[in-house]
Amino acid sequence: MNTPRVKSGYVSVNELKMYYEIHGEGEPLVLLHGAFSAIGTSFGKILPGLAEHRQVIAFELQGHGRTADIDRPLTVEGMADDVAAALPELGIEQADILGYSNGGSVALHFATRHPQMVRKLVLMSIGYSLSGIHPGLMEGMGEMKPEMMHGSPWHDEYMRIAPRTEDFNRLFEKKTEMDRQIKDFSEEAIRGIKAPTLLMIGDSDLIRPEHAVEFFRLLGGGVFGDMPPGLPNSQLAILPGTSHVGMVDRADWLVPMINEFLDVPIKDE
Repeated sequence: MNTPRVKSGYVSVNELKMYYEIHGEGEPLVLLHGAFSAIGTSFGKILPGLAEHRQVIAFELQGHGRTADIDRPLTVEGMADDVAAALPELGIEQADILGYSNGGSVALHFATRHPQMVRKLVLMSIGYSLSGIHPGLMEGMGEMKPEMMHGSPWHDEYMRIAPRTEDFNRLFEKKTEMDRQIKDFSEEAIRGIKAPTLLMIGDSDLIRPEHAVEFFRLLGGGVFGDMPPGLPNSQLAILPGTSHVGMVDRADWLVPMINEFLDVPIKDE
């Protein structure tokens, strides 16, 4: 296997200096990482396989990884707009967008706020409303303290690569406040997404399997594909024996499924 060419740097958008890496060559695929994470902890296992035959652009979002925080609230809408501003600076007008966990929420906002920039969408371990999350989990996370993350892979990575390691508690506080402000997407907004979408969750994920099926139906899925008009443009994958954190470790399943989905031509519905 050839090692894909890697380029890295910073792009200035909305007063933020946002870190990015570009792996490989071909059609562009954007990766958006999870909360408290960065490129390595979210995508270290799947990025090489995705970059074999396409150009993978991985960002580190506001306050995460190598991207220093700035004096503004942390919001999924703001992070989506940062990505939308960054892509043209890198010469990309449209791309496939893949987001995991909090990055999946950013990707979903990106798709609804900047639809013309999205060719296909891959959403991993997210839902479209808080009702999709197992009861009590968000309340429990809201009671967490930053010290509880010390010794975790995410905290270790932050201490290793962040430009200001003393900002971790600030990131934790901003993320907690962001979670309090999260708003549900309406069913109409989800039905309005035109980009073919691959939904992926673990069977023991943060998101309830029932919600993933509801999400899939709003995107045109849940039909009998052997009758005209055939298979829908969107797809659903529920990985067995897989948790929220363990989702990104399933490279042997994720990489071929994602590559196959992205390679399928888009048909008119």
